[in-house]
Amino acid sequence: MRLIPPLFLVLSAFFLALGLVLPLVQFEKLVFFTETPSLLGIVSSLWGEGNQMLAIIVALFSIVFPFAKLVGIAFEATAPANGKAADGMVARLLPLLGKWSMMDVMLVALVIFAAKTSGMAEAFTQPGLWFYAGSAVLTGLLQMQLRPH
Repeated sequence: MRLIPPLFLVLSAFFLALGLVLPLVQFEKLVFFTETPSLLGIVSSLWGEGNQMLAIIVALFSIVFPFAKLVGIAFEATAPANGKAADGMVARLLPLLGKWSMMDVMLVALVIFAAKTSGMAEAFTQPGLWFYAGSAVLTGLLQMQLRPH
């Protein structure tokens, strides 16, 4: 049981990295045009097209928050159980960050649903989405194990 938190922590960081760089979804428009954007590609594309505010919001919720949650969980997992770190800012911040963990996965699911029902494109999930979701699930499980209450 003592090996589970470090294993989940390492796997979650690895899955988050893969979820950021691997394609999330594949869009096929007509027969000839295919797009497979990654999360980092989406943010850079939004920035490059002049949608800086939207790029910042997407980056904040999909990159910064999950990374901050992972760092906070790592800090909480390695801090002494009777130390003041458990009662500090990390303890208050982690539940707030946890509420936003699966927002991107749900957003991509809605985009896939919209593309499929509109008839304009076919959409298929790609490994990046599954790794990103896996990271969110592992950090959630790890947070539940560290804070059972």
